[in-house]
Amino acid sequence: MSTSSSLPSSRFTFWLVLCAIILLATNMRAPIVALGSIAPVVQEALDISEFQIGWLGAVPMLTFAIGALISPTIGKRFGLENTLIAMIGLLTAGMIIRTVIPTWSGFLIGTLLLTLAIGFANTLASPVIKQRTPKHIPLITGLFSLTMTVTAGIVAGVVLPLSEQVGWQWALGGWSLLGIFAIVIWLFLRVRLGSSNHQAIVPSISETSDISMWRTPFAWQIAVFMGLQSLLFYTVASFLPSIWVSKGLSVVSAGQMNSVFQFMAPVSILSLTWLINRGRPIQALAVFAAVLNVVGVLGVSYLSTDLAWLWSGMMGMGCAAIFTLSMMLFSLRTYTTNQASELSGMAQAVGYVIAFFGPLGTGWLHETTSSWSIPLLILLVLMMLNVVIAWLISRPVMVDGKYI
Repeated sequence: MSTSSSLPSSRFTFWLVLCAIILLATNMRAPIVALGSIAPVVQEALDISEFQIGWLGAVPMLTFAIGALISPTIGKRFGLENTLIAMIGLLTAGMIIRTVIPTWSGFLIGTLLLTLAIGFANTLASPVIKQRTPKHIPLITGLFSLTMTVTAGIVAGVVLPLSEQVGWQWALGGWSLLGIFAIVIWLFLRVRLGSSNHQAIVPSISETSDISMWRTPFAWQIAVFMGLQSLLFYTVASFLPSIWVSKGLSVVSAGQMNSVFQFMAPVSILSLTWLINRGRPIQALAVFAAVLNVVGVLGVSYLSTDLAWLWSGMMGMGCAAIFTLSMMLFSLRTYTTNQASELSGMAQAVGYVIAFFGPLGTGWLHETTSSWSIPLLILLVLMMLNVVIAWLISRPVMVDGKYI
């Protein structure tokens, strides 16, 4: 019979979960941004077309959505930790397959596997944080988001020069070492803390009400909130340099604006996490983040290019804050781990489907009209709509509509 003295201390659990979550986060953006940074090198090496490269860029959002859709059921059936260990293994295998089978089919299969695994991890990270460290949800979620962003920035900067030294296959596949480290720490966590599918769940009033996330207004609101943010993020990440060039900036300056957009994310995440831990109202922070996106798109569309760095940075801060806040709300606005998993899965499945149409629609509209005016106007209207949704999702209410 186990005794309280044989159980891991709350401090030990906190640090173990924190290490596991950070190592998980290091694997969740690196394989994607690494490809974007050396896409021309891979295209030449594999002798593939621009269309095929484009599909490799579009695949992640679809597989993220599929992974988010099915992961809550699998996580509930087999346990969150067990499922995450399997998905980290699948992610690592996908990275390796892309490099040891240097063909179009090998690269596509590897990308499908690793992005599907990331879709699972995106969804199941929040319920793990809620279950294992319920008193530290904003802090660990903020560090999770921060680690993803910082790792992505580092990988994006070093993968091209690294490929010139060791070849593109090692430059891409070498990051699988992070996956191996993550598997080790998650296996240790599983052994020390047990599996979530054997954890007792404390009954609550809402647990017996059988909430369906697909029929819950809050779930749809946060799904659209996150989806519009992702739509803006992936659209800006794809086209921001081209937009600034069309407005008179040099190619070098336009590329720097994309860097500003990316590197403002850590500032945003750290600020948001600190403010929430200091007790600042979530509603004000959510609305402010959405307003940042509105002003940023407005600036890119109609205001002075002398402040291009400001408009780009505001969008970077707004997108990062909304993503991080959404991840926090999956845990903060649900009663149980299962509900957090289901809300996370539903919202991210819908959100990534919405995001999928951002780069595709923007590219099509620009090609059709030979102008960025209409795509930017549509983005502006959507970001204004997201201010209203930000106010709705950040009210002090739980997923079932009951006030806190």
